Amino acid sequence: MSFLRGVLDAWQQNIGKPQQVAALFTEDAIFQGLKPYVTGRQGVADYYAGQPAGLTVEYRINEVRLLAEDVELGWVEATFRFADGRPPVEVNLTMVVTGGLISHYHVSPRL
Repeated sequence: MSFLRGVLDAWQQNIGKPQQVAALFTEDAIFQGLKPYVTGRQGVADYYAGQPAGLTVEYRINEVRLLAEDVELGWVEATFRFADGRPPVEVNLTMVVTGGLISHYHVSPRL
């Protein structure tokens, strides 16, 4: 079973809690969201703190590749929804999970 799913479940459950989401990332994580590129847990916390209240996310794992004993690469489709009624944002995510934490996170718009 993929440990990527466990990390994604925790990410989904904590999406509105910046510090809890940041704790799912490595100290030196590379994070490329739809806004500026950041590194490290504090950058991730700051990114999520800037998101609107009531943000939720649904995800679907498309592919998982085991790169090493404790390293997985995942391709994920995610849909972010907003409490204020603005249109949802659909994205592709590429994640590398190392030792149960996200070490690389890259988002691109889903066309």
